[in-house]
Amino acid sequence: MSALSLTPYDLAARLALALGLAVFLGLAFEEVYKSEEHSIPGGIRSFPMLAMAGATLSLVEPTYLLAFVAGLLVMALWLYGYKRVTPASPDTTSMMIPASNLLAYAIGPVALTQPPWVAVAVTVAAVLLLSTRERLHGLIQIVPREELLTAGKFLILIGIILPLAPRQPVTSLTPLTPYGLWLAVVAVCTLSYASYLLQRYLPTRDADLLPALLGGAYSSTATTVVLAKRLRESAHARAEISAGIVGATAVMYLRIGAVVAVFNPHFAAVLAPALLALAAIGGALSAYEWRFASKRRGRNLGLMPRNPLQLTTALVFALMLVAISVATAWVRSVFGISGLLGLSAVVGLADVDPFVLNIAEGSIANMSVAALGAAVLVAAASNNVAKAAYALGFGGAAARRPAFLLALLAVLGVAAAALYVALG
Repeated sequence: MSALSLTPYDLAARLALALGLAVFLGLAFEEVYKSEEHSIPGGIRSFPMLAMAGATLSLVEPTYLLAFVAGLLVMALWLYGYKRVTPASPDTTSMMIPASNLLAYAIGPVALTQPPWVAVAVTVAAVLLLSTRERLHGLIQIVPREELLTAGKFLILIGIILPLAPRQPVTSLTPLTPYGLWLAVVAVCTLSYASYLLQRYLPTRDADLLPALLGGAYSSTATTVVLAKRLRESAHARAEISAGIVGATAVMYLRIGAVVAVFNPHFAAVLAPALLALAAIGGALSAYEWRFASKRRGRNLGLMPRNPLQLTTALVFALMLVAISVATAWVRSVFGISGLLGLSAVVGLADVDPFVLNIAEGSIANMSVAALGAAVLVAAASNNVAKAAYALGFGGAAARRPAFLLALLAVLGVAAAALYVALG
């Protein structure tokens, strides 16, 4: 948008916006940098003047912005002279000072030529960066280098591989496209990575069950195995660990619904009653177990979060999704719904996510959503049977109670699947 196309009223409103944002930025700048050193350039008076100067010069010659660029060079020369004559100190040598002045100068033209939210968003982001200086520098001590590498891998998944993936099927064996395949990987990885970050960095004091619930958002199977091992180490049944195992599975149903909703909102709505009911029952069972937790021993489950975001893991998940997609299409064409339900029971013993995502992305045609919902519920029930077996295998006799509760949820899931088939 050109500033010349604005009506006088709109132009005045844009100038007022630029002035207000510059004052806001100046307040934050003075609080951080001028409380002790008053000679630092910039502040509550300078920034509005810079914003007005930038806006005025951009209006003088709006086509090539030559006047605006000339003013920018003058400001740069002045800041360079200030750097040369000012004694060096941590504040006066900070790049934030010239960057803040430059931003204040640019606020005027941005407010005139861009949608108002752009100027507001840029200014608010700058104020947050200024005001959280100590906290941001403190992250260096908190966040290890491995976390930065993990964040880089996550950006590779969503920012490089996903946009480059073809959107057309590459084989007649499955309608799954490379883009859809990788989008499914990104969806699961995003949920797992967010759960991991919350579990690792969110304070959990007075919320001892929270790590198990967050673990369920990442992998209820892995959480079950870890907690079952803790049961064996304690050599006796502990209600807080039983509550954590069942609570992680309750969250699994919510995770399934969230992932399905990303790809197929209609299918997610069909599944929602059963998933929410099973999640509510699992949550109630977990809360009931938690009531018997021993406060004397301390109820902290001691779950140490593990980084779930590895490129190798993502590639393995993608291969599993392709294999299940091909197998599902073949079983559906040869054996019909009975074969699909049998396959769901088999694949659920290993990992329910690839099978659920395969259905959510529409890889199975000519089958009612009720039948597909039944297949998802059978896969989840089968996964609960597997987790019950893991609990007994890793936890021994002390894990009989959570194993029984997981088996109960599996039975309820099969019953819900039968109801879907009957209604479909």
